[in-house]
Amino acid sequence: MRKKRVLNYKKELEAAAKSMILIHEPQILIKMIVRMIVQKVGVRHAGILLHNRDKDNYVLTVSRGEKGLKLPAGFLRMDADNPLIRFFRESYDKKLFGGPEALEFLKLKGWLKDKKPGKETARLIEKVLYQMEIFEAEVCVPAFWRDDLLGILLLGAKQNNGRFRQDELDFFGALASDVAMALRNAQLFRDLEDELQKRRNLFIHTTIALAAAVDAKDHYTHGHISRVTNYSLAIGEKLKAGRDIDDNFMENLHIASLLHDIGKIGTPEKLLNKTSELTIGERKIIQRHVADGVTILQSIRELDGALAGVKYHHERYNGKGYPEGLKGKQIPLLASIIAVADTFDAMTTDRPYRKAKTKEEARLELKRYSGSQFNPEVIKAALEVL
Repeated sequence: MRKKRVLNYKKELEAAAKSMILIHEPQILIKMIVRMIVQKVGVRHAGILLHNRDKDNYVLTVSRGEKGLKLPAGFLRMDADNPLIRFFRESYDKKLFGGPEALEFLKLKGWLKDKKPGKETARLIEKVLYQMEIFEAEVCVPAFWRDDLLGILLLGAKQNNGRFRQDELDFFGALASDVAMALRNAQLFRDLEDELQKRRNLFIHTTIALAAAVDAKDHYTHGHISRVTNYSLAIGEKLKAGRDIDDNFMENLHIASLLHDIGKIGTPEKLLNKTSELTIGERKIIQRHVADGVTILQSIRELDGALAGVKYHHERYNGKGYPEGLKGKQIPLLASIIAVADTFDAMTTDRPYRKAKTKEEARLELKRYSGSQFNPEVIKAALEVL
């Protein structure tokens, strides 16, 4: 007769701990742990109830085991006033047994019979036993982080119908502690991500409000900034396929295109809305808007990556633009994209001194000035998406 292999639970815990370090997604981690319990300890079925902070309830998130025994994931939901939840949340495990530990159905039933507690405690324990009986749970293991009950492991009977040994119960308790730590870390990361997203949204909305203030000054180009932003992002997405363009670049492009004309806040409205041709002096005043834009934005550290788009979107590929007369690849890609989007929108918008071109006419103009006024690579992408 072959001798049954005894598990080295210390080794199994070490292996689980290593996996937890590598796995940052709690759902994957929990599935791995529940599967390990079912396979290695020989449990007929196992599942884990996880705390949902938004609704303050516990949901069976992962379930494994023999067909017909395991409960479907998502099927079981327990509110905070459920007897099993109350038992652990109100520290009855500590009051009755001296500390948080794996709760055995048979042990709790024997304790109730032998100790004959007061009515309130007895009634709660009877309800807990009933809950465990319904779900065919031989053992329940709480997963605490400090005083917060983050989850409960529900374990069915062993496949050999034997009682759980103390080393197995200790193993479950240690696993539950590791699960609690992993869940807590995941929650902290999620909270941090939520906070960062809130701040990012606030930042973007503030940027949009600034852009709208500029848009409102120029009566003849209302909506110009939002259109330039949409065109710029479409061109950027097209360029992503053939270049090393990441999400950070796209975010800078988004912000730079929203703020490309922010310096016009300081430009007299009579010049922005002038219906006749500008004089050389007036043109120079308007050209100052790129330097004014940089002055306004340069103190905001978060905008460092977007400043080049604001400063250089009037540079020309042949070196005849402003403010610095940059040429060819000297012009940052951000600025080259905004330059094309800005010109395309200007050509396709009615002005007091001329009617708008059709989009097809504007596309032909872009093509004509590719390599002289505009970056040819950007023009190629623009002609495919505009």
